Amino acid sequence: MPQIAQLSETYASQVFWLLIFFGLIFFVIGRGMVPRVMATVEARDAQITADLAAAESARRAADESEAAWVLQSARQRAEAQALIAKAKAEATHAAEVRLAEAAKVTDALIAHADARIAAAGANALGELEAVATEAAGEIVARLAGLTVDAGAARVAVKEVLHG
Repeated sequence: MPQIAQLSETYASQVFWLLIFFGLIFFVIGRGMVPRVMATVEARDAQITADLAAAESARRAADESEAAWVLQSARQRAEAQALIAKAKAEATHAAEVRLAEAAKVTDALIAHADARIAAAGANALGELEAVATEAAGEIVARLAGLTVDAGAARVAVKEVLHG
């Protein structure tokens, strides 16, 4: 078989080219490209680590800002409640003052009205006494035919009315 005889002649040549090809691949890819790829991967890992650290730092800062905001909001809410309470107290006091003034005015008007009513009642009673005295004098004059002194009739009417 002639192919087997040629095997030893071509075998050395194939091994030679195989070593050259793999050596070339080793140096081009192994020594040239792999370090660059590894450097890119390491740079990417470093960037991811830095980004995660920055995100964690930003999260902590946001949590601190939120806590500060919550405290400030609570403080402002308390201040607002205090202002509302103060305004309510002032409004209540002002309303009480106005009510007291209105009560004074109303009491004065009521006292004046009571005085007018009492005066009108006294005046009416005086007129009633005068009319009753006159009527009593006329009734006695018609029934008994006597004339009654106006002073005596007035005293008798007052005794009956005031009792």
